[in-house]
Amino acid sequence: MKTQEDQVVEDDSGFQDEEESFFQDIDLLQKHGINMADIKKMKLVGICTIKGIQMTTRKALCNIKGLSEAKVEKIKEAAGKILNVGFQTAFEYSTKRKQVFHITTGSQEFDKLLGGGVESMAITEAFGEFRTGKTQLSHTLCVTAQLPGEDGYSGGKVIFIDTENTFRPDRLRDIADRFNVDHDAVLDNVLYARAYTSEHQMELLDFVAAKFHEEGGVFKLLIIDSIMALFRVDFSGRGELAERQQKLAQMLSRLQKISEEYNVAVFVTNQMTADPGAGMTFQADPKKPIGGHILAHASTTRISLRKGRGEMRIAKIFDSPDMPENEATFAISGGGVTDAKE
Repeated sequence: MKTQEDQVVEDDSGFQDEEESFFQDIDLLQKHGINMADIKKMKLVGICTIKGIQMTTRKALCNIKGLSEAKVEKIKEAAGKILNVGFQTAFEYSTKRKQVFHITTGSQEFDKLLGGGVESMAITEAFGEFRTGKTQLSHTLCVTAQLPGEDGYSGGKVIFIDTENTFRPDRLRDIADRFNVDHDAVLDNVLYARAYTSEHQMELLDFVAAKFHEEGGVFKLLIIDSIMALFRVDFSGRGELAERQQKLAQMLSRLQKISEEYNVAVFVTNQMTADPGAGMTFQADPKKPIGGHILAHASTTRISLRKGRGEMRIAKIFDSPDMPENEATFAISGGGVTDAKE
């Protein structure tokens, strides 16, 4: 029973060397005359790689206590020397895209719809009403992300940020049974945090970045279930809408950067809202995902989930840069998300 789990752990060490070169450590700046104290200050706010500096504006760097404008200029210049900040050919970029991996959802139909599973270096968003399987999908991914998969995917650890108090370790045990892997090993590989406010949710991302950096190449998946719940509570009414969307945009931008910086898959779930104005138009389904255009543009792939008969659920590609708009049927079983039995 342990064999597959041992394989999960062993495989990680082999992949370490390849993954290490994926990001360049911020400590490299020392060679370019940046002192260690300043590097530590950046690490404290979750900037741990050279790419992380490139992804942060000068204004944001100046807001870090103890960094003057002159220092920031020097840091940016040093980062520019280490990283190629210009253009690359589509061919060069395509070789970089070969590092993208897919995590299986547990259902072959669903994987086919997503082009192999949940993709790394991207944000995949699943939205639907309650009981459409969003949380079950999150739990299944917690286990499948740890299993060696196709195309040399080695499996790795998972971080789960829970905003609705719906995470249940016992569910992971049931799903682990389905894949014949050891319960304790599966639970050990999932880092869990409960977020209570939208600010706390944002702060947790700094911790996430630090963790991904500290254990380079070990983590493969970040799950947030659900991304909008706390923003819905902390900001109320039209008056605070602009501020909410601004904060949300910052958070999603951070997520996108983390996924590209450390080559991890980001999976978020989202809630629905009734659209009161839709009654006037001839729209079949007056419900829509919350978060507005900001969330719609930030997610790389959006999946809409709806309920079918009994345990059946239907997933539909709502928006994707490279997958056609198709549907797939899957089922929710004791062992998580599986293929629907005809």
